[in-house]
Amino acid sequence: MIPKNVHFEQRLRDSFLSQPMMALIGAKLTRVEPGIVDVELPFSVSLTQHNGFLHGGTVATLGDTAAGYAAFSLIPADSDILTVEFKINYLAPAIGDRVVAQGRVIRNGRTLIVSQADLFAIEGEDRKLVATMIATMMCMHGKS
Repeated sequence: MIPKNVHFEQRLRDSFLSQPMMALIGAKLTRVEPGIVDVELPFSVSLTQHNGFLHGGTVATLGDTAAGYAAFSLIPADSDILTVEFKINYLAPAIGDRVVAQGRVIRNGRTLIVSQADLFAIEGEDRKLVATMIATMMCMHGKS
């Protein structure tokens, strides 16, 4: 995939750092490539639900962020991105040392971009797929 902005990586990193939500939950960018973004979150009891698993809303937030920034990496410099919709399948409880959301663009259209995010719980050397998401993002041209 070829980005439409040669400075996409810095713009993406700056945008990520400007999100109070990412700072609040402690999420970090761990990979940024054209059409591919990984977001990592250390496990925190403060982000769990009543059974001690990472809350489904937190898992969805990570997936949406990774899928959205994967799309963001390909748009023109004078544009912005918004999520239009997503569907997430929870496959296993999200519990471990950390969770990694791996976002990648499946189809890069002019206005609509379809991305996927797979989310893995990491415990030591073990890696378990806990959720998968498909998302549609809208490129808002002229709205940087």
